[in-house]
Amino acid sequence: MAKPLLVIACGAIARELVRITRANGWEHIDFQCLPPALHNRPQQITAAVEHVIEAARGRYDRVFVAYGDCGTGGMLDLMLHKHGVERLPGAHCYEFLAGSDVFAQLAAAEPGSFYLTDFLVAHFKRLVIGGLGLDRYPWLLPQYFANYRRVVYLAQTQSDELQAEARQHAAFLGLDFEYRFCGDQLLTRALAPHALVLGGTA
Repeated sequence: MAKPLLVIACGAIARELVRITRANGWEHIDFQCLPPALHNRPQQITAAVEHVIEAARGRYDRVFVAYGDCGTGGMLDLMLHKHGVERLPGAHCYEFLAGSDVFAQLAAAEPGSFYLTDFLVAHFKRLVIGGLGLDRYPWLLPQYFANYRRVVYLAQTQSDELQAEARQHAAFLGLDFEYRFCGDQLLTRALAPHALVLGGTA
């Protein structure tokens, strides 16, 4: 017998998704998380997600994708349309975590913003410093971030420790710092229609 729902998720928001499903009692949801490092190679996201969708065929009643477009240039949406699968709204996780209106305001106020989430703050050294090669070629930092003016930390949890780390990361990059608490509410709202239609409880 097929299980109700598979959520294919970016590993960068896996903790948030598990926290939300536990808080709401959505025990009928399974997750399969893809490596967060795919964001450094967005051209590979569509194929990776499609592979999981095809492998899940017949094992789940429905599949939902917890990704934004994430730099695929619309290719993810074209593939998902072919399979009749929906995804989270927005261009990237920053938009659906903060909300489209808030993110648009932040981007308009300062286009040169570098965004962090709880996950990116905690894994900054591996994903940002290591991912960009700044541990090996530190002289590239001014070139990478020449057009940035500030770091905006879109926090999912009210952690003093993570906020302090985020401030340190901004200082490392030589950028101003802004803190914005977002919580899980908007991500919960985006996921809820797909979870509740299959028997979850609010």
